[in-house]
Amino acid sequence: MAIVSTTNRRLFLTRTAAIAAAAATGTAALPAPAAWAGGTPRFGAGAYVRPRPEALADPTELTVAEAAWMIRYGRLSPGELVEAYLARIGAFDPVYQAFNTVLADGARSAAAAAAKRRHTGPLHGIPLAIKDNYWTAGVRTTANSYLFRDFVPPSDATAVARLKAAGAIVLGKTQMGPLAITRATIPDGRITTVNAWTPADPGTDPGGSSTGTATAVAGRMAASGTGTQTGGSITAPSNAQNLTGLKPTMGRVSLAGIIPLSYTRDHPGPLARDALDAAIMLTAMAGEDPADPRTQGLPPVPDLIEAATPVRSRGRVRARWNTRIGVPPGYATTPERQAFLAAIDAIDGVRLVDVPLPDEWDLLTGPAFNNVRLPERSEPFMPYLRTDLRGFGVSVTGWLQGALLGAGEFLTGQRAKLLLLERVLDQIFGRCDVVVQTGPVPFDILGLPEIGFPIGFTAAGVPVGTILGGAPYDEDRLLAVVAAYQAVTGWHLRRPADPRAARSLAPAGDRGRLTAEDVAAQTQ
Repeated sequence: MAIVSTTNRRLFLTRTAAIAAAAATGTAALPAPAAWAGGTPRFGAGAYVRPRPEALADPTELTVAEAAWMIRYGRLSPGELVEAYLARIGAFDPVYQAFNTVLADGARSAAAAAAKRRHTGPLHGIPLAIKDNYWTAGVRTTANSYLFRDFVPPSDATAVARLKAAGAIVLGKTQMGPLAITRATIPDGRITTVNAWTPADPGTDPGGSSTGTATAVAGRMAASGTGTQTGGSITAPSNAQNLTGLKPTMGRVSLAGIIPLSYTRDHPGPLARDALDAAIMLTAMAGEDPADPRTQGLPPVPDLIEAATPVRSRGRVRARWNTRIGVPPGYATTPERQAFLAAIDAIDGVRLVDVPLPDEWDLLTGPAFNNVRLPERSEPFMPYLRTDLRGFGVSVTGWLQGALLGAGEFLTGQRAKLLLLERVLDQIFGRCDVVVQTGPVPFDILGLPEIGFPIGFTAAGVPVGTILGGAPYDEDRLLAVVAAYQAVTGWHLRRPADPRAARSLAPAGDRGRLTAEDVAAQTQ
């Protein structure tokens, strides 16, 4: 495995340089219709899990793996599962405001068709929430932006097409940060989606631009869902709402048919209730796509289902592979992180090791080089920036900043990114297999995989999560560690209480609107 990891790291370094060069030469463009030709992944038997007794009373409490078991063995129909989720959407989405489009009729038709069709795998008949920057054929895809408010794509994004081919049902499109910049708001800055754990307090951050999907899954209005991450928008909402969110390595999942934000930093991935559900989702979403060169020529997708299945030996949970978990300086600063380290260190096969931050860490991860993402963001939207700035709403200053950044600064930043990647691979992953993180940087910058998952709650009952980062293409290692941790803890099984009453859109004000300064601080 060490030889494979070394080969993968060299491959990834070379590919990262090529992707950066493509971005620098203007290859980035608005998405074209997906060209994926079809086919379904192979799921192992471990994707089906007999439900917990406490989950049997309410179908929306079932994980994807549990619902898959129920459907496979005729204990639950896709139609019954869809109706259970639609009932919760009708009752509670006026409070949560997680969806901007609910496809009730389409979901019911898909469920009826699934009931008549041969079983296709663990996603057969499973209702999902799709972030509204993923193309959905014949259904408006707005990216919650004035620019795309009337856009109806002719085809599905490749990731959506793959999920549907695996049997999944699209319940609706979820609210998001405008053009994936901040937490979900109206483009003029008024907050919409709330954290499912604090629905009465719109001031509690639900965690980035994939807010709607996170709230839908946490609030049991969808079994799982899709997000995108450019600056923390899968791991942050997962940490904020007690979910397990997996941002794969750059290229693992096609970006074809997803409205772009950054050519070298956008990552599609799942937001799920536990590691196994995330593995099921990513297994369906991942793979080569002719429409996205970033997906081509990669190592094969490993058996993620097996990786996310806990290993037990003589009554104890052990890591699937002996794993060194790197702990950088300053990580264990909270009681929740200290308790997490103690719990995971007690798992057989896991060893905590101290790792240093790479040389010139603050400089290479700071705004001087991190801001090179801004021209990548602005470049595909230059026609809009030249014609009507009002289309960008409250976030317009960030788009203008990207348009005005000099070419020399951009190229220097790309070189700095490659230097940072070399140092992360050598100085961190030369000492450990995965590393705990306090935030998504630098793994978003570098395209490396990471997973966010719950590790406890504050005294006020708000979820606390952490992030594990991995080496290139090591999604299976990340899933294995989190699966082992979730086998010995129960944080991921907790659900928020149902909200009591609907609220209208929050009024303008300190707690109800994001200002331009707020947007700059929260940029994803």
